[in-house]
Amino acid sequence: MRKFLSAALVLAMSTMLLTGCGNTDAETTNNADTDTTGSETEGTNDAETEGVSDNTTADAAGSEGTLKIGGIGPTTGDAAVYGLAVKNAAQLAVDEINAAGGVNGMTLELNFQDDESDAEKAVNAYNTLKDWNMQVLVGTVTSTPCIAVAEKSAADNLFQLTPSGSAVECIANENVFRVCFSDPNQGKASAQYIGENSLASKVAVIYDSSSVYSSGIYETFAAEAANQNIEIVAAEAFTADSNKDFTVQLQKAKDSGAELLFLPIYYNEASLILAQAKTIGFAPTFFGCDGLDGILSVENFDTSLAEGVMLLTPFAADAQDDLTKNFVSAYDSTYGGTPNQFAADAYDAVYAIKAAAEKAGITADMSASDICDAFKTAMTEITIDGLTGTGMTWSVDGEPNKEPKAVKIVDGVYTAM
Repeated sequence: MRKFLSAALVLAMSTMLLTGCGNTDAETTNNADTDTTGSETEGTNDAETEGVSDNTTADAAGSEGTLKIGGIGPTTGDAAVYGLAVKNAAQLAVDEINAAGGVNGMTLELNFQDDESDAEKAVNAYNTLKDWNMQVLVGTVTSTPCIAVAEKSAADNLFQLTPSGSAVECIANENVFRVCFSDPNQGKASAQYIGENSLASKVAVIYDSSSVYSSGIYETFAAEAANQNIEIVAAEAFTADSNKDFTVQLQKAKDSGAELLFLPIYYNEASLILAQAKTIGFAPTFFGCDGLDGILSVENFDTSLAEGVMLLTPFAADAQDDLTKNFVSAYDSTYGGTPNQFAADAYDAVYAIKAAAEKAGITADMSASDICDAFKTAMTEITIDGLTGTGMTWSVDGEPNKEPKAVKIVDGVYTAM
C-alpha cells in the first residue's frame, strides 16, 4: 500500500472553484477540432468476440500495429447506467483517435467486459481480457470490483486506469491510477461546498454502511463538517440488505430539523429516498456526490422529485466550452441521450492513455509489463485539458489534480452552479 491522498489534491479541492472545463490545446488534450460527429461509430460488438469493437475507423490509423485496451464495468444490473456510459464514451474516444491517425501510428482497440458491479465477475472479466492479450486496462467502474481487479493487475504489472473507482484502496498499488476524485476528497469537498456557500447549518445524512464508497465519503464529510460550522443532526445508515424502505431514517432526519439531507449514495437508493421523503412531507435541500449521477434515468422514477437536487461532480453537460459541447453532441448522435460524469471520466481516461503512450513512446509490440513501467512515469509527466478538468495532472500516488464543480438539477437537466 503506497498511496495516500496527496496534499496538493486536498488543497486544490478545498478551494471549490466552480470553473468551466476543457479547452483545445492540441499538445495536452483531446482536440476540440477533431470531428466528433460519431458518424462512423456503430457502438455494437463484434459477433465473434463479445465486447470487442468492430473498429470501423481502424484503417484511418497508421500501420504500426494495435494497442489493446481492456475495459471492465457493469453493462447489466443495477449499476448499468455507469458501466454503459463508460463503455460508450471510451469507444467514442477510441474511434476519434483512430480516425485522427491513432497513437504513435498504432490503432487502438477496445474490448469491454461486463462485471455487473460484482468483484468475482470483475476478476473473471479481467482473466478474459488477459486471454485476449490486453495491454492496458480502463476500469473497473465501481470500487469493490476495482479493488479486486487491482490486486490481479498489480501481480501482473499491467497498467490500470480506473475512470470512476473512488475508494482509497482502488489505487493502492503503483500500477493503478484514477480519473475521478477519491471518496475521502468527495466527502471533505462536499462539506466545504455546503459550508462556504451557506447552504445549511443543520445537516442530516443517510448513507450505506455496507459500501466502502458511501461510508468513506460520510466519514470525511463528518470530520470536515465541524470546520464548516455544520451540525450533523442525524446520521442514519442502511445496508445492501435493507435498501428499499427508508421511512425510519427519513423520519429521524425530519424530526431532527435538518435543512439539508446529504446522500453519499448511489442513484437507485437515492430515487427511493426522494419518493419516500415526499410521502412523509419532508422537503429539505438534497445534496449528493457522483453516485447520484444517473438518477434522472432510473426506470419509473418521477424526475420532478429530483428538481433542485445538487451534486458534486467534475462534469457538467451544459458547460459551454467547445470540448464539452462537441462531446455531448457526439455522444448523443452516436448513443442517444446526455452523457453523465462517468462517461466524461472514461473519455478523459482514453485520452490520458493516448497522451501517456505518446510521452513514453509506446509501441504495439511492447509487453504489457513494459508498457506499465513506462506509464507509471509518463502519467506523472502529462497534462490534460479534458472534460473533467483543465490542466489535469497526476501525482505519483495515482491521484488526479483538478478542481471539482457542482451541478443542480433544474427543469430535469443538470445545470452548472
